[in-house]
Amino acid sequence: MYDYIIVGAGSAGCVLAARLSEDPDVEVLLIEAGRADTFDNIHIPLGVTALTHSAVDWDYSTGCEPHCDGRRIHLPRGRTLGGSSSTNAMVYIRGNRADYDAWRDAGCDGWGFDDLLPYFKRAEDNERGASELHGAGGPLTVSEGRSRNTMMDAFVEAGEQAGLVRNEDFNGTSQDGVGYYQLTQREGRRCSVAVAYLHPVTERPNLTVETNLQVERVVIEDMRAVAVEGQRLGETLRFDAAREVILAGGAYNSPQLLMLSGIGPAEHLASRLIEPVLDRPMVGRNLQDHVNVWALWRSQDPDSLATAMAPDWIDANVAAFEERGTGPLTSNVAEAGAFARTSADLGEPDIQLHAIPALLTEDPPFGIAEHGISIGVCLLTPSSVGELYLTSPEPTAKPLIYHHYLETEDDMARMEAGLDLILQLAAQPALSRYCAEGEQLPASSSTEDMRAYIRRHAQTLYHPVGTCAMGAAEDAVVDPELRVRGVEGLRVVDASVMPTVPRGNTNAPTIAVAERAADLIRGVVQAPEAAVEAGAA
Repeated sequence: MYDYIIVGAGSAGCVLAARLSEDPDVEVLLIEAGRADTFDNIHIPLGVTALTHSAVDWDYSTGCEPHCDGRRIHLPRGRTLGGSSSTNAMVYIRGNRADYDAWRDAGCDGWGFDDLLPYFKRAEDNERGASELHGAGGPLTVSEGRSRNTMMDAFVEAGEQAGLVRNEDFNGTSQDGVGYYQLTQREGRRCSVAVAYLHPVTERPNLTVETNLQVERVVIEDMRAVAVEGQRLGETLRFDAAREVILAGGAYNSPQLLMLSGIGPAEHLASRLIEPVLDRPMVGRNLQDHVNVWALWRSQDPDSLATAMAPDWIDANVAAFEERGTGPLTSNVAEAGAFARTSADLGEPDIQLHAIPALLTEDPPFGIAEHGISIGVCLLTPSSVGELYLTSPEPTAKPLIYHHYLETEDDMARMEAGLDLILQLAAQPALSRYCAEGEQLPASSSTEDMRAYIRRHAQTLYHPVGTCAMGAAEDAVVDPELRVRGVEGLRVVDASVMPTVPRGNTNAPTIAVAERAADLIRGVVQAPEAAVEAGAA
């Protein structure tokens, strides 16, 4: 018997385990389907390129996306301690004030930017130090990148030449502009939530961590969550919860587990031979993500990340990484980027750029191939919405996922404008030397060719949210305290509760959601400054 059972040791689950186990009088169980985060390539930042399709990847894919030439698009998700924070590109972006204020204004009281800022700060240990907008002394190290490839200097300069402002802090007073990303790294190594939150507290006697155990259902009795059941090596295991079961599996796994437990669209559950416990039509719906497309140029310049593991360089690069925490092995791959607006009428940015000093591969995704440069654009505020279903009642079967990328004309038009911005940057004097030889580009600048290119090469930027969205309305999956409506003792705490996808990379927002959720669960939500001070202590 445990007080709290947390299912999923990712960006939310590790935070919850660390915070809830601060009380020595409660017993906390954290369950992870994957293994411990012992792969070397998890902790070597450039090793992210080797994690796709590996044992630490759930290795999901969409169905045949009708607006992307019918392609199935790969959807990697972390399946290890730390979840996707152990397999992502480590970019630290909070999103825009407007994102969270929109949640608040839609009825999610307590989720505006001013409400969440203390939790961003409480989590953060920014090497620039504490300020009005940043925290120091928190568990999560946020640092400058230590690779700083010369191609990325050229990208930033080209952005300025194209009319973008230089932005030294995308999490500062304004998100607009071009610059380098801050990263979740510590001394040149990945700082996942497992490193930041979980490993420092694993010796607590009231915290139990189970790995290699896939939870198959939440046990519900008299409309209360009382236990979870799962499988490990063919053995069925049951764990009882005295207070709450908390799902933290992410935007794909949490709705899947709710449906496997009988909570979801009743007609769909019945068609999968699952007896409905609670008809919740919005479980698995409202799926949102940042659709992305890359433009690629080959270069003969040897400055790219393709040299990182080259025979002539490997010994020196490994020594720089191991001895000083520097060099190309510290690269998060997407070292620099930008936020921009496709229309002057917009109040906030609606596209984001990521620049990579190497020629990417699409198969496997995010692989580094040869010398070159890759620049991608993603749509921050998509109007296209997807959905997730069960393929069968078998818990180990992968869910059926449709993102419906580019379904709306508005999304396609703005992606076309974003791709055009990339091509403008490539033509600037600072960057043109690296972009003289196109490797993967639209056939022309015509609308027909630009859109054909986008449909052919669109992919995820790995930011799914929204499938268990919170809201004030009765049809929302969870209420503003993240409790599943209609079931006692059951919450969802992860990116799936976000009503809309924030403008930017979603790891930092997920951590902030979990920080605030921990206070909600403990019943100790405090005034902003008190929340920061309590977390740092």
